[in-house]
Amino acid sequence: MRAVLQRVKQASVVIDGRMVGAIESGLLILLGVGLEDGPAQAEALAAKAARLRVFEDDQGLFNLDVLQSGGQALVVSQFTLLADTTRGRRPSFTGAARPEQAEPLYRRFIQALKAQGLQVAEGVFGARMEVHLVNDGPVTIILETRD
Repeated sequence: MRAVLQRVKQASVVIDGRMVGAIESGLLILLGVGLEDGPAQAEALAAKAARLRVFEDDQGLFNLDVLQSGGQALVVSQFTLLADTTRGRRPSFTGAARPEQAEPLYRRFIQALKAQGLQVAEGVFGARMEVHLVNDGPVTIILETRD
């Protein structure tokens, strides 16, 4: 499982001109689910994301997590994070989980974030979305689960 976390001042997801999810300050989390991923990976990655200290304290140091900063999370499914670009010019997505495996794990990840006490908005799994954001910093972190 792979996630790209972006610290944002605001972020939203729009589908067909309609906003379906939005947050103010917090984390935009793009989430990709791989073939080898399961519930344990979703739980572990959510715990890491919720507690990752990427928000500044009074001294300007990365000492606060999203919860401590009073932020929220917007989670967007993105299978393209599992792209393999080692050969040729066209990415291969054979390492990405099929929707029937990926969607329950996407939902499990969201529930695990909520269980940490985080307010979570989300995109629509499998939909073509426009993601709007104001990156804060910019701060962008890649998280991956490892077996």
